[in-house]
Amino acid sequence: MAGPKISPQDKTSLRIDRRKIAEARRTLGTSTIADTVDAALDEVINLGHRRKVMERIRKEGGLGPGPEELRRLRTP
Repeated sequence: MAGPKISPQDKTSLRIDRRKIAEARRTLGTSTIADTVDAALDEVINLGHRRKVMERIRKEGGLGPGPEELRRLRTP
């Protein structure tokens, strides 16, 4: 997963569970720790977006128009 190079001010030290990194690498198809962490962060951000969509579906009963809206749209 090629992405922007990490600039010096973006570097940090972390304690990372190597078993988790290895499993995440396999799952994400990444080859470096930096790429794995970056891809994992992207996945968490995307998860947040999916949760918002699912909450909207739960509250509104779906993504498209409801039955009343469909009737209104079909009425000439």
